[in-house]
Amino acid sequence: MNTAETSIPGVERLGRTALSFGLGALAFFVVLGLHNPVQFFRSYLFAFVFWLGLPLGCTAIRLIHNLVSGTWGFPLRRPLEAATKTLPLMLILVLPILFRLPVLYTWADPAKVAADPLLQYKHAYLNVPFFIIRTVIYFSFWIFVTSRINKWGRQQDETGEAGLTQRIKNLSAPSLLIFGLTVTFASIDWVMSLEPHWTSTIFGMIFMVSEVLAAMSLLTITVIRLSNEKSLNGMVKPKLLNDYGNLLLVFTMLWAYLSFSQFLIIWGANLRDEVPWYISRARGGWAGVAIILIVFHFAVPFLLLLTRFVKRRAQMLRSVATLLLIMSVVDIFWLLTPAFNPAGPKFHPTDWLAILGIGGLWLWRYASELQGRPLLPVHDPRLKALMQHA
Repeated sequence: MNTAETSIPGVERLGRTALSFGLGALAFFVVLGLHNPVQFFRSYLFAFVFWLGLPLGCTAIRLIHNLVSGTWGFPLRRPLEAATKTLPLMLILVLPILFRLPVLYTWADPAKVAADPLLQYKHAYLNVPFFIIRTVIYFSFWIFVTSRINKWGRQQDETGEAGLTQRIKNLSAPSLLIFGLTVTFASIDWVMSLEPHWTSTIFGMIFMVSEVLAAMSLLTITVIRLSNEKSLNGMVKPKLLNDYGNLLLVFTMLWAYLSFSQFLIIWGANLRDEVPWYISRARGGWAGVAIILIVFHFAVPFLLLLTRFVKRRAQMLRSVATLLLIMSVVDIFWLLTPAFNPAGPKFHPTDWLAILGIGGLWLWRYASELQGRPLLPVHDPRLKALMQHA
């Protein structure tokens, strides 16, 4: 295996282009935001939640693979590490939201809390200081776990120490449980609390699966793009692509199952405080967005991923993964934006400038972290055993 390769020209170009494009989009975004500060922060929250979902989804996949191993995960190792290393950047990008919480959340406005008995009841949890403290706790845990695992992974690359594999596995088991709890509470804080009268015990799981699906789509696109690199040692073959297609299929089905279960339970129970959340998302223009999600975030990918013909062909699988990634943006838009525009979608230019601007910075950091190390963890003893078995 070639361990000397430290630079991937195509990835370097992607990073430079993404940074230039992102900074340009952010400049226009700020200019438009000066004329409409409220919409500025709404668009910023939408973009932040989507792009944060990618490193969080990658964290979940990395923790799972640490526990179960499997050939499918080793070509993903470097993209997973690169994605998780963007979490410090996302910590910086969350700061504008923390400074202007009353613009986004009714529970952060003292006047609205004083006029609403339910918000007064929830004030012990939904208040600005505690919200900020929880956000610090979430990021501290995410960055600590990913940094520790990435550090041990780098040490293993350099020294080949076999004991590091067990150390990573020992940390991953409890971390996966705590990770699920932190992402659940983060989704409640950042998205569900936009409409504090609505609650759902399954929302955190839906949000987590959506993040993992988006992350797996990105990883599939990345590995296919890098499949011709020598340091992957020819591992990206139809069988491996079939595995990635199966993972995309599983997460697509799980997303659809959980989303429909939530809808069925709430709609069937006809609860006064919960049904309005769906009413605003199932009428007018939002109904059209919901139909788009049903068709292109579930039905079309589901049917395509059922066939080995699609899953074993790199370009076809990449097209499906790209569709799922785009639909993940639409999914976040449908979950979040009706809280501000319940009558129907309003496609503000700032929404897409925020997506492009934050996305440009994130992709630049992601591409930068892909450089400098071989694309396979060549000293991981599990990889050596799997390669010998193969």
